[in-house]
Amino acid sequence: MSNILLEGYTTDEILNLPAELMQSIILSDEALVFKAGSANMLGRFCVSGDTLIMELAHVDGGGEGALPALASLAKRYAQREGLQFLEWRVHAVHCAKPNLKLRRVLERHGFVVRDLPDVGECFWLNSAVNTPGVISST
Repeated sequence: MSNILLEGYTTDEILNLPAELMQSIILSDEALVFKAGSANMLGRFCVSGDTLIMELAHVDGGGEGALPALASLAKRYAQREGLQFLEWRVHAVHCAKPNLKLRRVLERHGFVVRDLPDVGECFWLNSAVNTPGVISST
């Protein structure tokens, strides 16, 4: 997973970004299009209380470990910042061209379909930051 780049950066490089930049660009709760390995993703990220919320609206391509790389980065960031939970919201329930592999991966890792207020129906998972390997490459 360490060879997966996120927008051309390693996870260590992203974690070393200045806090202001991280807050204004990545954790702004605004839609963000980014590349993780060979995957193109549309998502938004924010901190709410003691939870890092990761909402993915679109995942196209990938397969080489983009989600595990993103999960690893999220976990390391949450641990560093003293956050307690990671909340995933993946909008892959009603896709015109469903990615069956993505669905299998999410279900295998404990994601469930939930209808969340102000979010809609999505694959959802809330896990403690100290839980080992929420999404792994296995």
